[in-house]
Amino acid sequence: MVGLLVDQAIEFWGQTIANIFIWLFFLWLLKSGDRTERVSLIICVLYATAGEIFFSLIWGLYEYRLHNVPLFVPPGHALLFTLGILSVPKVPNWIVWAVPALAAPYMIFAITSGFDTMGGILFLTFLTCMVFGKAKKLYATMFMLSLILEIYGTWLGNWTWLIDVPWLGLTSTNPPASAGGFYCLLDLLVVSTVGKMRHRVPIIVQTAPLENEG
Repeated sequence: MVGLLVDQAIEFWGQTIANIFIWLFFLWLLKSGDRTERVSLIICVLYATAGEIFFSLIWGLYEYRLHNVPLFVPPGHALLFTLGILSVPKVPNWIVWAVPALAAPYMIFAITSGFDTMGGILFLTFLTCMVFGKAKKLYATMFMLSLILEIYGTWLGNWTWLIDVPWLGLTSTNPPASAGGFYCLLDLLVVSTVGKMRHRVPIIVQTAPLENEG
């Protein structure tokens, strides 16, 4: 979140400073982690980079302040993923049903009212992760963490979600309340990939925090 503030507050050099700061922190995290953690972080950055290019630059769901994808964003996703992993053991089990139950009434209202129909797709994405994924506490946790990040980032003006969704003719808010669906999908891809890699390469996967997908 400090990187977002620096990017917005210092107009000319802010993004460069944020890029350097976030990447240095990411590299430190990479160096201090075990082999599985390093693999997870690298995979997360790769998926996040591809996702950001597609969703922002190609599809145009949202735009960053300078109409690019800031270099600090992909490692930022990895840092948020790490925060989610570290938070999972500390959150109660009831978060698995509480988060969807609390979000559902608002999403039903948003969809039926027509002001956030894209949010409905993202909410279904989140529910799909919850139903078919094994790391349910991680997805519920990330749904909440990402909502906080999205509200903060759009409030600062680091990025803006388009009200009229390209290609689909849907509507969105800035940010969509269910933007966490994208983050959960990213985490599912990371956890699934690491889970499959453990059968093919000699790495030790920490099954407790990651709750590996089959």
